[in-house]
Amino acid sequence: MMMWLDGDACPKPIKDVLCRAATRTEILLMIVSNHFFTTPPSPFIKKQLVGAGFDVADDYIVEHINVGDLLITADIPLADAAISKGCTVINPRGELYTEHNIKQHLAHRNMNESLRSTGMLSGGPAKLGAKQIQQFSNNLDRFLAKKRK
Repeated sequence: MMMWLDGDACPKPIKDVLCRAATRTEILLMIVSNHFFTTPPSPFIKKQLVGAGFDVADDYIVEHINVGDLLITADIPLADAAISKGCTVINPRGELYTEHNIKQHLAHRNMNESLRSTGMLSGGPAKLGAKQIQQFSNNLDRFLAKKRK
């Protein structure tokens, strides 16, 4: 089992939580991104830089992720692809995506994208707060505890 992070848009507090969890649990964390970033030194944290371009990081993750892995992403189409490969997905706000709710999230995302393209909707999600960071940490800890049993 590995943890995967779609690192391009992930907030720093979530990256920090994941790096600490990887080192504490000795579970490999692979951070995939198309830009350079720093991580704490740990044999359990790896970086994969990919080329620039639309969905290059997503395509890399889908190609390499395995059944039972954990993916952290806010990208709903990527989450859908990972779930279809037998992975668990948590978004950076702590919400667990499952085979039972991902299609609803995908439909909602597509509707919002349509509304944005017509100018009827603007902006994005609210700034990540302490409550969401705590929710993410709690869901991550629950998943890791379940995997260790």
